[in-house]
Amino acid sequence: MNTKLMGRNLGLSLAAASGIALIAMTAPIRAATSSLTDLAGYETNPLSGQEKVKNYLPHMRWPEVEALLKRSDLVLIPVGAIEQHGTQGPIGTDFLNCVETSKLIAQRADVLVAPVLMVGNSPYHMGFPGSMTLPEELIQEVYFQAAKGFLQQGFKRFIFYNCHGGNAATTPFIVDRINQQTGGVAVELNEAMTPYRPGKQGGPIKAFDEHAGVDETSDTMYLNPDLVDLSAARTAKLTYPPHLKAMIPKVLAGDATANLIFHAEALKAASTEKHVSTREMTDTGVWSELDPKSASAAIGKTDTIETVDAAVKFIDAWNQLRPPGTK
Repeated sequence: MNTKLMGRNLGLSLAAASGIALIAMTAPIRAATSSLTDLAGYETNPLSGQEKVKNYLPHMRWPEVEALLKRSDLVLIPVGAIEQHGTQGPIGTDFLNCVETSKLIAQRADVLVAPVLMVGNSPYHMGFPGSMTLPEELIQEVYFQAAKGFLQQGFKRFIFYNCHGGNAATTPFIVDRINQQTGGVAVELNEAMTPYRPGKQGGPIKAFDEHAGVDETSDTMYLNPDLVDLSAARTAKLTYPPHLKAMIPKVLAGDATANLIFHAEALKAASTEKHVSTREMTDTGVWSELDPKSASAAIGKTDTIETVDAAVKFIDAWNQLRPPGTK
C-alpha cells in the first residue's frame, strides 16, 4: 500500500538533527499514549502522522486551491457518519473510509476533496456507546451552505460521495437542492458510478452481510488498517421480527420487492417502536450472518480499486461532456 496516497505515516517525520535516539522513541508512542507525560523530548507532535495528500483541502494552502481552480471546478465531498461498527471496527468507519477513498480518487482525477461533516444520520445506532447522529434537516442545510461557499469561490460542480446508508435519502436531496436553487451542478457518486461498475448491479447474494460485516470490515482493513481489531470480532447473534426474518431468503435470492420492503422497515430508530434498531437486532452491532474474522485487506483492496476506477471513469466522462470552466 502506498502510504503517501493513503495519507498515513507510521512514524514521525523528524529532522535529521533529531538523532537516532529520538527516532527510536517514536515506536511505542501510538500504542502507549497514556504514558506520554513529557513532550520536551520531541521536536514535533509525537502523535502526528499525517503526510500531505494532493488535492485534499484540509492539507492545502489557499494558493494551492487557487491553482487547482484554474484546472478544475469539481469538488468531491465525502458524506459519512460516526457510529458503531461492531466490536472490531472503528466508530469513524464511514467517514474515514469515505475520505480515504476520495483521496485515492483525487490522485487520478483532478478534483478537490472537501470533507464537510463527520457525523451523519444514525439514530438506529444510538443504543451503542459512541454513536452520534444529527437530524436530516440539519445535515442537508450544512452541506448546501458549504456548496454555496464553494460556488462563491468559483467551483461549479459537486460530487457527493455518500458512504452511509442512513444518508441515502438526505444526500440526493442536497444534490437536487443545489441543482434547483443555485448555479452549480451536483451528482451523487454511487448513482453516477453505476454504469461503470457492472458487477454491482444487484442479484442473488450468498449471505446476508451488511453493516460492519465482512465486506465493510475488509474495506477498513485496507483503507485504515491500524484501526481494526479483528481479534475482538465474533459472529453476531441476529434477532428479527418474524415477518422480516421470513423475507431474508427472498432478499438473498435477489427479489427486488422483498429487498425494498425489508430495508424500508429494518434498521430504524428505537423510537419508531418497530423493534428494528441495531441494538434490538444484533448483540455486537454487526448486521451480518458472517463471521467478521473472515474479513481481509485483500477483499477491501479489490473493492476499493473497483470504486476508484469507476469514479475516475465517471469524472473523465463528465469532463468531456462539460469541460472545466464551462459557464
